[in-house]
Amino acid sequence: MEKKKPKNVFRQGAISSEFIGNSIAKHQTKTSIGAHNIFLGQVRADEVDGKIITAIDYTAYEEMANQKFYEIREATFEKYDLTCMHIYHSLGKVNAGEICLFVFVSSPRRKVVFEALEYVVEAIKADAPVFGKEIFEDQTHKWKQNT
Repeated sequence: MEKKKPKNVFRQGAISSEFIGNSIAKHQTKTSIGAHNIFLGQVRADEVDGKIITAIDYTAYEEMANQKFYEIREATFEKYDLTCMHIYHSLGKVNAGEICLFVFVSSPRRKVVFEALEYVVEAIKADAPVFGKEIFEDQTHKWKQNT
């Protein structure tokens, strides 16, 4: 069996609502699908040390990160009866209020998509080598700690 090459999950800047909508629309012809579930990670304007976050600048070791995303994807397909899955993560600056992570899972049955989506998102947060530098209103910055 031929080994699949990991896909590039990264998109420069914020993930637009048009991109998300088009991704969903492409699945309307796949009539074996009975349920979809999506996760949209959005940059929050949190207050940290008395300063408001205005953006996050994302970086990654892209080859290593794409391999990890691929491993998470394959493990999810082994564990859950999914028809398809798409993962997209931002690189570069994403302003507060914009989307930085888009995960989309599909299955013949609805219960599976809820369980699979939580599994994928938690694995990404725990294991993907993607780093965010929080940019504050005064233009200072601090590396983000995932929680």
